[in-house]
Amino acid sequence: MSKTIRLTAAQALVRYLGAQMNEDGEPFIAGVWAIFGHGNVAGLGEALYGVRDSLPTYRGHNEQTMAHCAIAYAKQMRRSRALAVTSSIGPGATNMVTAAALAHVNRLPVLLLPGDVFASRGPDPVLQQTEDFTDGTVSANDCFRPVSRYFDRITRPEHLLTALPRAFRTMTDPADCGPVTLGFCQDVQAEAYDYPLSFFEPRIWHQRRIRPDAAELARAAEAIRSAKRPIIVAGGGVHYSGATDALQALAETHNIPVAETQAGKSALAWDHPLNLGPVGVTGGEPANTVCAEADLILGIGTRFQDFTTGSWGLFSNPERKMVCLNTAAYDAAKHGAMPLLADARVGIEELGAALQGYRADPVPDTLKAEWFAKVDALTDAPGDANALPTDMQVVGAVQRAAHDDTVVMCAAGTMPGELHKLWKAPRPGAYHMEYGFSCMGYEIAGAMGIKMAQPDRDVICFTGDGTYMMANSEMATAAMMGVSFTVVITDNRGFGCINRLQMGTGGAEFNNLLDHAVHETPSAIDFAAHAAAMGATAVKVASIAELEEALAKRGEVKGPYVIVIDTDPYPSTEYGGTWWEVAVPEVSTRPEVNKKRAAYEAAIKERNTK
Repeated sequence: MSKTIRLTAAQALVRYLGAQMNEDGEPFIAGVWAIFGHGNVAGLGEALYGVRDSLPTYRGHNEQTMAHCAIAYAKQMRRSRALAVTSSIGPGATNMVTAAALAHVNRLPVLLLPGDVFASRGPDPVLQQTEDFTDGTVSANDCFRPVSRYFDRITRPEHLLTALPRAFRTMTDPADCGPVTLGFCQDVQAEAYDYPLSFFEPRIWHQRRIRPDAAELARAAEAIRSAKRPIIVAGGGVHYSGATDALQALAETHNIPVAETQAGKSALAWDHPLNLGPVGVTGGEPANTVCAEADLILGIGTRFQDFTTGSWGLFSNPERKMVCLNTAAYDAAKHGAMPLLADARVGIEELGAALQGYRADPVPDTLKAEWFAKVDALTDAPGDANALPTDMQVVGAVQRAAHDDTVVMCAAGTMPGELHKLWKAPRPGAYHMEYGFSCMGYEIAGAMGIKMAQPDRDVICFTGDGTYMMANSEMATAAMMGVSFTVVITDNRGFGCINRLQMGTGGAEFNNLLDHAVHETPSAIDFAAHAAAMGATAVKVASIAELEEALAKRGEVKGPYVIVIDTDPYPSTEYGGTWWEVAVPEVSTRPEVNKKRAAYEAAIKERNTK
């Protein structure tokens, strides 16, 4: 008879977490973020206390941003480790739904453990319980179903015996990787069960490296061999697979240029001759010019979202073919692409062998020089000391202060576009952008997660005033935990990025910049004082020169270091980019909108005829 141990379900869960290892022999779950409340404090709270020396528990200030921190940690660790996040039932749980969607879109592992209703239904309806008048099995946690890669509700202690292995299979599978949600009924957390001791034996979760199907590989190689002007579009999967060296070898051996998505940026050093830089709506002229003329697009580890493809208007050569190397069949076959289902590193290596002797035609060697001649001037310090700095000039100041160990990160607003175009990433892992979900509020918590993942890195977070106002509470968490990173707040007094989009689609400036909203009292937020009140070291600077002086001092600061600078909300990099489909009203009394609608219809027609 197999030996058993009597544990509560919560105790069994945390014991199981501690026994699941990655290939490096480290616990896959590196810790647990928790805000305790009704639904998790008595069960999971007590269980986590018992393992606090081996499985650390961190306390945050907001469930969504705790989960953002966990997701950024997993992204910077290239999915080799992850964190769990637990919340109370009800609002604590639903606060995490946005973060679950972010992880789902970006294919990143996180284990979400929201408290749930009483399985016994004894006190039904319990505090914070939503009620479905037609379905007695529904709780607020059902909101997680469409944004989880695996969802389960633990209504009996023995459910963990099947749910937990499924959860880890999902989080460690390259094709299915994403958020797992286990709604943990609060009475079940406290119930005991005789669990088999074998359930808690250490297990190593190996990274599955899917080898390409021989027929798919042959078809892909034949298509590439017949191409004269191919280009590789490198996505986040290149990083997650550890395939950056293999990508460089493939590009160099076969003279195939590389364009980088937001998630793929830094796959090659910015100055590598074959790295044509950013692609798509926030891309540069070198990559977009070659993509428009390419007769074959080889996507590697990319899901081809609209910012990458210019809403599928960028790849305009009517003779072009598409090959997509991806671990997920869903992604590999998008938009009629020829699928090559494989791990990025193994797939690149086998594709390279199948292309032996092949070399693409060279691309014009002046493209990058011409591009940087245009944009480098934008990042210089302003000549007029009295003018408000631009976001491009802020990027330039941070670039001059950065070094090989710097990681720059962002998620939403103006800076993702400027950084994608302008930032010169020296090596893999130097650029961390959450642009799959473009989630405002990821930045500060994400910067903390990056620093927790790689404590020796110099982490610099870009955030606007609008995003800062949405989610800043983990600044206090970082201060209390002594997690050191730099935050550059560009204060353009509102949502400058969307204001420009509003104007670009013919709209009047309305409700985006604070000056164009209905307010009785003008805004006068002192962001430096606010950050300092939460424990950060904070300073406001009046110029790019002062910004550079402040950045030079960041190594002296323990904990979060915040630098605030006012910027001009209107300018952006006018070079590069490509069309992005944003629907313009078909009927309007404003001539500006009607003009933009005509241009929109013409662009749709052009795209649809390619």
